[in-house]
Amino acid sequence: MLALMRFVSERTIMPRWRNLATEDVIEKSQNELVTIADREAEEFLAEALAKLAPDVPIVGEEAAHADSSVLDRLSGPCWIVDPIDGTHNYAHGRTPFGIMVALADGGEAIAGWIYDPVKDRFCHARRGEGAFVNGGRIVARPTGSEPPVAAISVIFLDEARRESVNSHVAPHYRVVETPRCAAEQYPRLVLGENDVSFFERTLAWDHAAGVLFLNEAGGKVCRPDGSAYRVDEIERTGMIGAASPSLWDGLAALYAKL
Repeated sequence: MLALMRFVSERTIMPRWRNLATEDVIEKSQNELVTIADREAEEFLAEALAKLAPDVPIVGEEAAHADSSVLDRLSGPCWIVDPIDGTHNYAHGRTPFGIMVALADGGEAIAGWIYDPVKDRFCHARRGEGAFVNGGRIVARPTGSEPPVAAISVIFLDEARRESVNSHVAPHYRVVETPRCAAEQYPRLVLGENDVSFFERTLAWDHAAGVLFLNEAGGKVCRPDGSAYRVDEIERTGMIGAASPSLWDGLAALYAKL
């Protein structure tokens, strides 16, 4: 998988980074951009994965945006592809951004891969086999900061919920902004850069690989009520991630007050 992700990056993604024409960037919905690189990278990844496992359907972010019936595939065996996670950063010539691919079955991720083409950092995990960064096994570690570091974004919150977060959650942490990129946020929770984070939107392509990676590393990420994340719960929102189960418990108690 690393060879494939590197190839797509070198062929399609990196040559267009900071080299996009105006017409190469489209606002597909409010606060949501897509670029020609997203579409070309997804097409290439889908073609390659179809050759690798012809009987496994593919759920790509852009394909699902064009045809919502693609989401019906999430309950069975499927590949889940985010060709450029962090498109907003990518489109503005910034970092971070990355490629995320997961293999799921029965609504749960069983393998996941996250590649940062700028750092050449490769994170992967398989269910029950642990998490790895650049081939070395990794165990999630808290920052050791007091108060803990919370990566919180209010971009997709309405005004009332934003005020509630600022009142009930923020005072208990050293709050930092999220990178607007799940392909970076999940590694930050494992690598001792952030302690906790929560996500309102939980789309499969943004979270399937990251949830598996963080949980396999010994951190904890699941729904606020403690139930496991499922990729086929399309309309469900809200998820908490943390570098340790105890840190998760602390944020979950505060999140329940929102």
